[in-house]
Amino acid sequence: MSDPAPIFAPDGPLAAAIPGFRARPQQIEMAQKIAEAIHGNRVLVAEAGTGTGKTFAYLVPALMAGGKVIISTGTKTLQDQLFNRDLPTVRAALKVPVSIALLKGRANYVCPYHLERNARDGRFLTAQDAADLRAIERFARATATGDKAECTDVREDSAAWIAATSTRDNCLGQDCPNVKECFVMQARRSAMEADVVVVNHHLFFADVMLRDEGMGELLPACNAVIFDEAHQLPETASLFFGESVSTSQVLELARDTRSETLAAARDCIALIDESRKLEKAARDLRLVFGNEATRLSAAQAAERDAFAPQLEALQKALDTFHSVLDTQAERSEGLANCLRRTQEMGERLARWRNPQEKELIRWVEVFAQSLALNATPLHVSDVFKRQLDGHPRAWIFTSATLAVGRDFGHYCRELGLAWLEPPPLTEVWGSPFDYGEQALLYAPADMPEPNAPDYTEAVARAALPLIRAARGRAFVLCTSLRAMRRVHELIADGLQRSGDALPLLLQGEGSRTELLERFRRLGNAVLVASQSFWEGVDVPGDALSLVVIDKLPFAPPDDPVLAARVEHMQRQGLNPFVHHQLPRAVINMKQGAGRLIRTERDRGVLCICDPRMIGKSYGKVVWRSLPPMRRTRVEADAVAFLQALPPPKSSG
Repeated sequence: MSDPAPIFAPDGPLAAAIPGFRARPQQIEMAQKIAEAIHGNRVLVAEAGTGTGKTFAYLVPALMAGGKVIISTGTKTLQDQLFNRDLPTVRAALKVPVSIALLKGRANYVCPYHLERNARDGRFLTAQDAADLRAIERFARATATGDKAECTDVREDSAAWIAATSTRDNCLGQDCPNVKECFVMQARRSAMEADVVVVNHHLFFADVMLRDEGMGELLPACNAVIFDEAHQLPETASLFFGESVSTSQVLELARDTRSETLAAARDCIALIDESRKLEKAARDLRLVFGNEATRLSAAQAAERDAFAPQLEALQKALDTFHSVLDTQAERSEGLANCLRRTQEMGERLARWRNPQEKELIRWVEVFAQSLALNATPLHVSDVFKRQLDGHPRAWIFTSATLAVGRDFGHYCRELGLAWLEPPPLTEVWGSPFDYGEQALLYAPADMPEPNAPDYTEAVARAALPLIRAARGRAFVLCTSLRAMRRVHELIADGLQRSGDALPLLLQGEGSRTELLERFRRLGNAVLVASQSFWEGVDVPGDALSLVVIDKLPFAPPDDPVLAARVEHMQRQGLNPFVHHQLPRAVINMKQGAGRLIRTERDRGVLCICDPRMIGKSYGKVVWRSLPPMRRTRVEADAVAFLQALPPPKSSG
């Protein structure tokens, strides 16, 4: 095994290839530890603070080791960054003949079959959707990959993409008449042949569990799996090890069947009629919950008068639909596929209504336009551990936030790593940033308890003088959407009264990408947001100098999944707060705090309003897990720190 340290040396290949490259001791140690784990087929769980340079720390040993490597990241954005920027940079610096491939879930690739079918039907809700589909058609003729990220003319959330891509349910596989032009198959072939394949966690689990996305063949061939942003894995695994049936899946099935009927069985009016009845049954089930968006246990949902009858009506509509579709299915591959989907959906719905499996949490999630019936496993450790017990290979789990202090017990138990033989290697590397010089942690004095009726008002009062001292340049992160909207209102009012004309942005006013672009461009904006901006958001430089967090991020106690896990842990004689809720809150808080200091030049204030961080013994666990910033409870200190920063570069 060769030592990666010389690669990072001042006169090494990375310094020669990358302008301004400077190795950090933590980065070199991390690379060495990963090289050892890959060489010994070990499991390594590694926390590396912001600024360690963990991407290069795992890419260098991965490329030096030879063999096949799968790298899984938290998001598609990170995937694209790895594939388009970081991997080519390191490969060129090391001068190694390594082939690389990018593999995403099928919904990211244009599907020639569905695009042609839906463009021919030509029925769209808006003129914009029709124009978008025409733009996708032009893109499909010109693209080599079919990856929708490359189609910049059409917004990522355009409804036209639903008509131009396939899902696991409606893909015809080898029976598809367009199989030769299939971009998904092409991406899979490239991944099979490549030495390094970049995927994301959703794809990894969709595949490992569902054998769906082409990695069922990839995994046996690989020597190492590296999970970046590994703190997201327990949540993602829960999602994929469970089952769900949603009203939007039912509507999609009805729409696809109508489209296939018009193409291959136009004379079967009964099937068109039944597809409309199925849609109505799905919509009626969603309407049981009126305008609310909520999460409920199956028992809570059953207390709603209309829930059980509407669920029964949906099952009956699905059964009748199945009977009629069965008479037409042999007329085309598309109709045969719709029949298979109908059967699978009926079975999932029946299992949800009459569960056989005891260790499942049954719950309902209600969205603005749809409803999902979910069955989530109580714990994912057994299923995940089975993956690790297979073919010997290295498994690397890394993130800036995995440990509570230096303890990985919570994380290792959640993923079943705690029971491995030999036990996993674990390591924590702190950030190389000088937090004592660069940042101040401010905990306002005299805050009411978080459940007090005037708490949100107190948060806005604490935030306003800091926002004014920082001249904008702030994230205000809230733990609930209701608090977010109220804080936004109060800050808008406060800025207007003080005559501070700062741009004020609110999560939901545009996509996350658009809001971040506006925030960076303006240079003096205030963004009020909730959980979706707590992680994976990078605003280096002067545009962000203040992060205000309203409360310690404990999951709401009435969340049905949390409530079931708490009950299960209590039955096992464990303390759910100590073993589950507190570690999760610490990891989430570290993510939120991590937004502030992104480079060696960044400076700023982290304000955590929640008085429990100071007043409760468990709050001190959070306090001690945060980076070693200077700390104060005096508002004047925080204001002075912010006023001393250079003024914003842009106010445009």
